[in-house]
Order: sequence, then structure tokens, then C-alpha cells
Amino acid sequence: MNLPEEIGNQPINKTIEQHPRIGEILQKYDIGCVTCGVGICLVKDVVSIHALGDETEAKIETEIRDYLATLDA
Repeated sequence: MNLPEEIGNQPINKTIEQHPRIGEILQKYDIGCVTCGVGICLVKDVVSIHALGDETEAKIETEIRDYLATLDA
């Protein structure tokens, strides 16, 4: 995933804590980071670990980027 560095290189548990909407996006695609007890995967690696394919990964990336864009507005 090609996300802004401050999000992409952050552990998913910290990202979801700061941005619960990202957790909701991942859950929509059956990626259970919200309920994971470890949560140390980097955001940029989370989707690829689940091997959902390039098309789905691109959709998730777009949704996360769209969400982040609302914060900058």
C-alpha cells in the first residue's frame, strides 16, 4: 500500500486508536485488525499480509486515502 509515511509506517493498533475509521474500513474487507491482540503490523503491510489481491488492495488504499483527505480539508 502506498499511504502517507506517517500512517503507513505506524503500527496498526496505534493507527486504529487515532483513526477508528481506518479500522472500520479494514473490517469491511474482513481484515480483523480491530480485534487483533497483537497489533504491531505496519499499516502499509496489513492488507498485503491478508493476500486479498491487487484490486481489493487498491480499493482499500483508496478508501483510506479518501478518509485521510477529509482530515486535511
